Amino acid sequence: MFFFTYDIINMVIDMDINIILILVIVALPTLAQFMVKSNYRKYAKVANSRGFTGKDIAKKILSKNGLDNVNISCVSGELSDHYDPKNKTVALSNSIHNEESISSIAVAAHECGHAIQDKIGYSFMRFRSSMVPVVNITSTISSIFILIGFFTELIDFLNIGVLLLSAGLLFQLVTLPVEFDASRRAKNELIELGVINDKERTGVKKVLNAAAFTYVAGFLASALQILRLVLITRRRR
Repeated sequence: MFFFTYDIINMVIDMDINIILILVIVALPTLAQFMVKSNYRKYAKVANSRGFTGKDIAKKILSKNGLDNVNISCVSGELSDHYDPKNKTVALSNSIHNEESISSIAVAAHECGHAIQDKIGYSFMRFRSSMVPVVNITSTISSIFILIGFFTELIDFLNIGVLLLSAGLLFQLVTLPVEFDASRRAKNELIELGVINDKERTGVKKVLNAAAFTYVAGFLASALQILRLVLITRRRR
């Protein structure tokens, strides 16, 4: 009777932990997206004092760093901005490319930060790029192993799936210093170019910090998902 009761208590505890983990896994990225969009939209309504568009800032930063070979393109979508190291292109979404807001110059400067990283061979960026083909494969295969493990209750398949997921977690971990460094470079470039005043620095910092939090939240959510799968695997032994 005692052991029966003990098993029930453990089962309830495990269920509670699982529910908590699921809620946190869902909440973290949702909160991060809310923060980044809230800060982005707030400062998208605030014009910078020098009247520069994101494209103007990108040109200035790239020229300052001897990156005249890097193209600047305008792409569709909101917050779809990115740097393409293969084509040497800073891709800016329409609002970032054409508008004169604090958000525009902050995001444009951040993407130029990645272009600078590419030029100097920033180690974390190179390592992350080398991981892309591997992670693309493991992220797909891991789901297959995990599904097979759940339906067949074969623990080895679950373990393999969790191990493959860990490659994606490592990729996200390496992404953190890449993004933080790009934001640091962005702020420094804007200050060195003398295109923002003290008040505008605060806005730039808030936009970039909110964007960085999305990567932190994504990493934590993935780590908790792996923890959740590990706990499930232990219960099924």
